[in-house]
Amino acid sequence: MCICFMMMVFLPFFGELVLGEGEGDLVTFIPVEQEVERGLEAFLKRSIQDAEDQGADHIVLEINTPGGAVNAADNIAKIMKASDVPITAYVTNRALSAGAYIALNADQIIMEPGALMGSAAIIDQSGNTAGKKAESFWHAAMKSAAELNDRDPKYALAMADPDVDLPDYNAPKGELLTLNDQEAVKVGYAEGTAEDRTELLSVLNLKDAEVSDAEVSIAERIARFVTNPIIIPILLSIGSLGLVLELYSPGFGVPGFMGAGALLLFFFGHMIAGFAGWESLLLLIVGVVLIIVEIFIPGFGIFGVLGAVGVVASIVLASGQSMQYVLIAVLIAVAVTIGGSYLFIRLFGYRGFFKKIVLSDSTKSEFGYVSNATREELLGMEGVAVTPLRPSGIAEFGDERLDVVTEGSFLTVGTAVKVVKTNGSRVIVRENK
Repeated sequence: MCICFMMMVFLPFFGELVLGEGEGDLVTFIPVEQEVERGLEAFLKRSIQDAEDQGADHIVLEINTPGGAVNAADNIAKIMKASDVPITAYVTNRALSAGAYIALNADQIIMEPGALMGSAAIIDQSGNTAGKKAESFWHAAMKSAAELNDRDPKYALAMADPDVDLPDYNAPKGELLTLNDQEAVKVGYAEGTAEDRTELLSVLNLKDAEVSDAEVSIAERIARFVTNPIIIPILLSIGSLGLVLELYSPGFGVPGFMGAGALLLFFFGHMIAGFAGWESLLLLIVGVVLIIVEIFIPGFGIFGVLGAVGVVASIVLASGQSMQYVLIAVLIAVAVTIGGSYLFIRLFGYRGFFKKIVLSDSTKSEFGYVSNATREELLGMEGVAVTPLRPSGIAEFGDERLDVVTEGSFLTVGTAVKVVKTNGSRVIVRENK
């Protein structure tokens, strides 16, 4: 009887304890920070997969980004939509451009007070509009992302297209739409606001859930740095310039280490990010070997061309970027290498490996390069022309006849001449008046 009474008293509390909000759930927080690029794509792919493997019941993307590469954002959206775990985009500061697109592909959006979302026009690497085809694709992608969760697509289009007129939200024609937290809630682009994680979990009805954080590893930090579109041409320029300058420098020193290190960093970072495989590294090695073969074994340029193609192909395979962008990066690296090498040679000359295989000596007489020994004893000797000198001919000096040449004048037979200069077998005379 006593036991039954106790059960009746404590059973409601026991039931609340077992069925309490969020208890037993696991929420994984994943940071989406800095620029959107292929390195972030690789990190999110790994982190979402880890969250699924750990049995996460909810994933929160903490977004604070100015935007970035469209191809990376598109791939991230595909990764998000392929996940069976509910995903919330928590905009902690700003979700601009590609960041807004990522947020719209989440199952719901919660914004921190004062956070911003929008301004998603597509631009190229120079900051100009990316062209009609790219704009058309991006507008369709933004519209589709909005419709994914029954949001009014006109606001997504206004974020990407300045021709959309929304004067009520400070986005008249010619301006891109950027929503603050209150405006986003009002137009249905956010389900609510939250000051911090605690309030966010309460909004999500997961206040008692266990929380885990996806950590960015050192290798992934390197990969994110290396895969940044701005860093790629810099690394390629340092790599090519360093290795070329090493050929003009004695020993293996700073330029060689810098060049090799930059290229290894480029390939290592892209391998960590999952964009480069061993085949790209092998292709790079083959290309370099063919270029070296061309240096030592002239092959009418065939080995050199094949080697250059191999190196460029390895970079294209490893970069994970579009062919057009990679070729521009390679051209920048080539221009930097040519300019840097020219300045180095002008300042320091040939001092390294190339000095051993490039003939730099000139055949000057002061260095002993003459076809015949110079007969300096003939200087000042007087003789007579025995043939017309027009301007070359034969003159007799005592008992010796020599082939001579005048300084340009024409002399007849019997003209007295005098030797004024000798250089090897060349004897120069003028009329002896």
